[in-house]
Amino acid sequence: MPVRLKYLKSQEPISAPITLGEHIKKRRLDLKLTVKEAGKLLGTDESSIIQWEKGRSIPRVYRLPALIRFLGYNPLPEPRTLPERLLAKRLERGWSQKLASRHLGIDPSALRDWEHGRVILFRKHRRLVAKVLGISESELDQKMKARWKGAHGQTGAA
Repeated sequence: MPVRLKYLKSQEPISAPITLGEHIKKRRLDLKLTVKEAGKLLGTDESSIIQWEKGRSIPRVYRLPALIRFLGYNPLPEPRTLPERLLAKRLERGWSQKLASRHLGIDPSALRDWEHGRVILFRKHRRLVAKVLGISESELDQKMKARWKGAHGQTGAA
């Protein structure tokens, strides 16, 4: 009877991960964890970890806080604009737009609009967004005015 021997394939080290899956795989290998062990730590199954690492799927938003803890850092691109900062804050918390809207006491379409760079019309909403972003209302107003002028080709001279 022939005997088949199995062995673990050596994993190529990932020096500069780019995708979220590469970040997960690099951290897992650095910690010398199996896919099953990583899945247990992240509260998911082996197949999800494999799919993420291979780039076949991405984790659901609610999994991001656990992934950030697992990695020890946030692998998402650094937000530069107000809409990107607002989106990043929501993702760090693992909130869908619907859940974030519920927590903030606003309509989901308003949050979607703000994350797409539309103007935040009402002062109470600007106050809320400033609080979420950890900036003053006046700073938020200045950033919105600068963006509005830039988007409409206006110069700073009045």
